[in-house]
Amino acid sequence: MKLFRTTAAALALTTGLLTLPAQAEEVQTTSGDPAYDIQTPKAYAMIGDLVIARPLLIGATAIGAVAFVVSLPFTALGGNVAEAGEALVLEPGKEAFVRCLGCDTSGYKQD
Repeated sequence: MKLFRTTAAALALTTGLLTLPAQAEEVQTTSGDPAYDIQTPKAYAMIGDLVIARPLLIGATAIGAVAFVVSLPFTALGGNVAEAGEALVLEPGKEAFVRCLGCDTSGYKQD
């Protein structure tokens, strides 16, 4: 019975934390440079990003790298190695390491 209570409490806490971004009000301003988009996230969005999102994105980057290496012979034969690398490794890596803490998108946009 103790395991059930612990699991239920952990599930309730996780569900509550995951709904915070949906309830958060996003305040967004722009700088003078059109290449930059400045967001001012709330503290709980930063904490949720640090505790939940970043470890998951780092794990997705690692799993994507393994999947990329496994699929490399097939993507090389198909001629889409760059697209596979972009989708499996670079996109999760950018979101994990380039995006500001608590922001929705990467801060620097290359045009």
